[in-house]
Amino acid sequence: MSARDRAIEQLLSGLDPEQREAVTADPGPVCILAGAGTGKTRAVTHRIAWRVLRGDIRGQHVTAVTFTARAAGEMRDRLRGLGVAGVNARTFHSAALRQLRYFGTRRFGGQLPELVDSTLKFIAIAAARAGLQTSRAKNFDLATEIEWAASSLIGPDDYVSAIAALGRDAPAAPEDVAKVYAAYIDAKRRAGVMDFADVLAHTADMITEDESAADRIRSQYRFFVVDEYQDVTPLQQRLLDAWLGDRDDLTVVGDASQTIYSFTGATSRYLLDFTRKYRGASLVRLVRDYRSTPQVVGLANQIIGESKGREAKMRLELVGQRPSGPDVTAEVFADEAEEADMTARRCRQLIADGTSPSEIAVLYRTNAQSQAYEEALASYGVPTVVTGAARFFDRPEVRQAVIAMRSASKTDIGRMPLAEAVPAALDAVGWRADAPPSGGAQREAWEAVAALVALSEQFLDHHRADPDQDGPDPDLEAFCAELGRRAAEQHAPAVEGVTLASLHAAKGLEWDAVFLVGLADGTLPTTFARTDTALEEERRLLYVGITRARERLQLSYGLARTSGGRERRLSRFLAPLGLGGFPTMPEPSAAKPRSSKKTAKVLDCSGCGKPLTDARDRKLGHCSDCPATMDEELFERLREWRVSVAKRDGKPAFTVFTDVTLIAIAERCPASDRELASLHGIGKSKLDKYGPAVLHLVNGGAVVDAVEMCGEGS
Repeated sequence: MSARDRAIEQLLSGLDPEQREAVTADPGPVCILAGAGTGKTRAVTHRIAWRVLRGDIRGQHVTAVTFTARAAGEMRDRLRGLGVAGVNARTFHSAALRQLRYFGTRRFGGQLPELVDSTLKFIAIAAARAGLQTSRAKNFDLATEIEWAASSLIGPDDYVSAIAALGRDAPAAPEDVAKVYAAYIDAKRRAGVMDFADVLAHTADMITEDESAADRIRSQYRFFVVDEYQDVTPLQQRLLDAWLGDRDDLTVVGDASQTIYSFTGATSRYLLDFTRKYRGASLVRLVRDYRSTPQVVGLANQIIGESKGREAKMRLELVGQRPSGPDVTAEVFADEAEEADMTARRCRQLIADGTSPSEIAVLYRTNAQSQAYEEALASYGVPTVVTGAARFFDRPEVRQAVIAMRSASKTDIGRMPLAEAVPAALDAVGWRADAPPSGGAQREAWEAVAALVALSEQFLDHHRADPDQDGPDPDLEAFCAELGRRAAEQHAPAVEGVTLASLHAAKGLEWDAVFLVGLADGTLPTTFARTDTALEEERRLLYVGITRARERLQLSYGLARTSGGRERRLSRFLAPLGLGGFPTMPEPSAAKPRSSKKTAKVLDCSGCGKPLTDARDRKLGHCSDCPATMDEELFERLREWRVSVAKRDGKPAFTVFTDVTLIAIAERCPASDRELASLHGIGKSKLDKYGPAVLHLVNGGAVVDAVEMCGEGS
């Protein structure tokens, strides 16, 4: 056996049958459908190495396109480890820019336009020329929209009709966006600059129109590999077609079930249509999941198994290859504050048990959700790393809001009750509770400031629940001081920490333990997912989040956003599954999205018999103006017990039980777990943690004994 044959045999020896089929497919069009954790990078690097070792192509003639510089670097490292050098492993933009700088100067009179990292300056100029008043967040949304349009090969003249046909929401009036788009193109031309979309477009134009450049590029690069092919945009596909010309030596790798970037112009249609475009193409499915335990893989299959649309035709049913692990856990908390607190406690416990902080992640739908987890983890001394976004108190809109409140605290607004003072102060930055903007950066900014308002409500509740605080309610100045303390605590330096990331930012990453939080309908899926297509992308986003976990996965949501707030439903993607710890309910009908509310349990007032709609009244079991008998002595002992447990565990008292719940207990005096669980707002988790102690108190037991019945960290 020759040295080459031995090298090839060694290369193929560690592959499973499907990976081997992908690696050894004949030259020409090959489509590899690779599920999460199935070793797609291993397959594509081994395919390149196999082609090079066989001698049918040299490394210098290969272009491997990835979507991040990190992934490109990993691919180069792996290829070097396989003995293959010279492969052009780059992102689309990096590969295009390199060619444009080498071949394209004469198209621009000898000097390329300068590449700008940020387009916001030119968007602001364009908006002003178009007569549109904007903010930083609105400029960001306009930039994102224009980038989407350019990536989708939609020009300013076609923009209005195109988004109408797609049913897409615009960040401003479509006609205004089109004006800004046209003015933006003009502003770039005047300044002699180009953006990243221009790099791809100019390179594709150069190859199409300059025969000499096309011949040299195509003679240099003869075999193409494209990773994450489900995320290519029409503009990237246009460049890929220009690179290929009339050739078809192309290997693509992707998973339609992980298509989550349509808002950037990405589309899975090129992956779905690959075998139609290239007749006779090899199609290989990688389904052996080496990343996650069978428990995690099983849940992922359940979620994506209900998918609909074109992507569903190519979905893969993963087969877990790892040994069995812990069950996936699911839990409902009273509100988001309790959810964040308990998540932080469990992260702390995992670290104490030996899990590295860098192997733990808390994942959420929107960046605005990070604040509660940054704070909760900091309160337990757990270091954090925020991925894909700034820390909460570093966000520009949060800094501006805090400055506005500090300024207002020295005016007449500062003398108003805190609940009135905060919204009044935030009016200076244009925030209004009743005017949330549409999705995008503007909505993210609004949600971030709304999180400050929720913090003020929690701060006030905490003060009132503490019997040691017998003075007046805190004012706006005191709340600003509290925000300063929280911000300072979260800025403690950390070498490594628990990762906090949105589901989009988590794509391509993995951890031993993952906490998927905020899984309420309206958050995941977001309320802005109004079409079937948008809802299916939200389902795929949850699937991506689940498949980030190697061993441990906890799913959770808060029944309400804030203590005593309006109740929410579990995500419609999880509700039908009957996961232990989550309520089971039918998935809402697409035709009648509000029908589930009509079938919700109706609670009647124990006094007058009228239906109860207010959250506080539902917890009490009667209208606020109907008479009720409360055991005052029991109520005081319940409060004393709650404060003791909260202080011992280092958590706000209201996260144990709210005042309203304590009143309901003192009024109804439940005699069993069943009667206690019937009280509105007491779910299984609360019952398990505090039920025995509460019943002990109802039966006249001592507070100190009840505290001991609640084990620390329970």
